[in-house]
Amino acid sequence: MESTTVRPGYELWRPNRQKAQAKTTKAIVSFVLLVSAGLLLVITIGGWPHLGGASVAVMSLLWAGLYVFFAFLVARWSRGILPVAAALAIILAIFAAVAAPDWFARSKEGLDPPALPDDLLGVLTVLVVPVQLLLITVAMVGFNQNWHVEEERPVGGVPLAGEGTEEPPPPPGYEPLAPPPPSPYEPPRRGDEPS
Repeated sequence: MESTTVRPGYELWRPNRQKAQAKTTKAIVSFVLLVSAGLLLVITIGGWPHLGGASVAVMSLLWAGLYVFFAFLVARWSRGILPVAAALAIILAIFAAVAAPDWFARSKEGLDPPALPDDLLGVLTVLVVPVQLLLITVAMVGFNQNWHVEEERPVGGVPLAGEGTEEPPPPPGYEPLAPPPPSPYEPPRRGDEPS
């Protein structure tokens, strides 16, 4: 539901969303969010019995679900979700950096292996860190592109009849210069010149 009213014959448009740079950033953010969600799902399902309890596994699945939801919102030009995604990416990067060495430490004889090899889970967990750093970067780039800016323009981008012919209004606070005061000296008229 649009809260903005538009004059008849005009439409709202968002010029920053038309730029190739903004479209590329939006696609990259959505893609990185989906890659992050995929990595979380693979690590969670592949290492389920060794995640330190069902609560960690459920939290990882919820995190992946949030990332998929965020990707959907970003694909619809939701700029407000970008700082939230960046904040969650910072937290996830810290968790992944702390958890990765534990997967490599489990790669020993005599330990019950998870569904995927411990070394592979360790590599995937390490891979989560740079992916989250990339997500933080592109999310902040997208946030600074001002996807939300709206402008009013004539429908079709063509001025309406009678528009565009008058001069633009002066800026606020502008005062025109006053005409000069009359001069006390009056030049001599013809015929009054001295001979």
